[in-house]
Amino acid sequence: MNQKAAANLKASEIVTFQNSLPKTWEVGTFSDLVAFLTDYQANGSFASLKENVKTYHSPNHAILVRLKDLRHRLERSEEFIYTDEKGFKFLEKSSLRGGEILVANVGSVGTTLLMPTPRQPATLAPNMFLVYLSPLIDKRYFLHYCTSQFYWRQISFLASGSGQPKINKKQYRSVEIPVAPIAEQQRIVDKIEELFSDLDSGINSLKTARQQLKVYRQAVLKWAFEGKLTAQWREEQQRQGQLESADTLLAQIKAEREQHYQKELEAWQSEVEAWEAIGKEGKKPRKPSKLKEFRDLTDTDLAALPDLPEHWFYIRAEGISDFITKGTTPKKEELFEVEGDIPFIKVYNLTHRGTLDFSINPTFVSHETHRGFLGRSKVLPGDVLINIVGPPLGKVSLIPDTFKEWNINQAVARYRLLDAVSNKYFTYYLLSQSTVNMMSARAKATAGQFNLTLQICRDVEVPICSKAEQEKIVEEIESRLSICDQLEADIEANLKKAEALRQSILKQAFAGKLVPQDPKDEPAEVLLERIRAEREKAKPAQKASSSKAKAKGGAS
Repeated sequence: MNQKAAANLKASEIVTFQNSLPKTWEVGTFSDLVAFLTDYQANGSFASLKENVKTYHSPNHAILVRLKDLRHRLERSEEFIYTDEKGFKFLEKSSLRGGEILVANVGSVGTTLLMPTPRQPATLAPNMFLVYLSPLIDKRYFLHYCTSQFYWRQISFLASGSGQPKINKKQYRSVEIPVAPIAEQQRIVDKIEELFSDLDSGINSLKTARQQLKVYRQAVLKWAFEGKLTAQWREEQQRQGQLESADTLLAQIKAEREQHYQKELEAWQSEVEAWEAIGKEGKKPRKPSKLKEFRDLTDTDLAALPDLPEHWFYIRAEGISDFITKGTTPKKEELFEVEGDIPFIKVYNLTHRGTLDFSINPTFVSHETHRGFLGRSKVLPGDVLINIVGPPLGKVSLIPDTFKEWNINQAVARYRLLDAVSNKYFTYYLLSQSTVNMMSARAKATAGQFNLTLQICRDVEVPICSKAEQEKIVEEIESRLSICDQLEADIEANLKKAEALRQSILKQAFAGKLVPQDPKDEPAEVLLERIRAEREKAKPAQKASSSKAKAKGGAS
């Protein structure tokens, strides 16, 4: 939407306000209501912050409130960073005592939070406004307005920036707000909070149910790979004498590995003959790597793993997969958005549900790049991918047949399983939180980032049973998880309805339709005049205070 169209839409909304608001209301701006607005950019820029303020990830003298903390509503205290006493003094002008209104002016522009009383000294990082309202305005009224669609539509019109959106003080002050008489503001807030209390109770119940479903999902996967979902099936197979022993299964896998390697050698020999037939042009086809010696698990390895049912056994992933590898990223000019020859998969295309989502920023490479620079990381339908850079780890996807061939970047590893192992079975195993935890414990952690090496991916121990039981396990998992999917869809739909109801309440509130008007209330027009008079009255005192501060600075 261009600026002119945005301005026209904004103007039409104001006209709607003016034509439909109660007679005792007025359309004001934040400039009318805000007594003091600052961002302390002079001593709070990123450059000066890095140069003068040392930060700590463990508790120290003062909490440094960042945009990230604002977005999370200060609820993730484990992610706080801190300054020492020296750093706090450098940022003392932006110290927080509680009761201030914090507003993001970069990135998540417009996000607003009432600062609670901090448990220790606290100060503000860059890219936020500190807002102080006139004492003649109900702070709760203002804060509720800053969660309404009326507010957010204006913020989206005002925010600018080719990279991260930004908003300056002048733009923020220009935001319009319907102003009710102060007594009605208080009645509106009381009613909003009464209705929101019931609504929040329902939302919390839905979120609890959603969390319980996540726990149940993981329980299903845990039971599956402990053999509990197919215990009765195994008993029936045992009675019929159709249950294969672990030794038989292992012998089948070893035989298939050898057959697979021989096929690779035959294919290579054919490629070499074709290469020789054209005069040995180009590179000689690479000979397949020798079949690695099969590495059995030691008693120490097995002691650290859960017990398995009879006829099951553990095997390392490299024993049931073709060469396990990862991708890499070609030059920027060799990557194409939206369309191209070969789809190029990145971590954000993987999911925690085992499916691939290539609708997110689809990227492609050419046939030449796929066959050349990325030749070792080709991906085929039926391959299983896992992200090896996190957090979060545990994103796994089974490749569909949408394309004949795919490729991957360096943060994704590829498994291509032998016929003896169901790729769906293996996908669900990698999705199990127990597996994620086991691999994460072996990962390298650097600056909060977890990296799985290819050796970790090759070494992961996989519980193996017969192919028939694997397929039965997949069937049992999917029958249970399909019910979870439906329940989660219902929960998400109800959460959306709850948010729509919240916005409907706010719309009525700021249109003057949530509570009845009282003719005895002081009109908002008079309220705004009183606020302006108070502001004019305070100016001499503010100038005197500013002069004293300058004089003190000059004397020092």
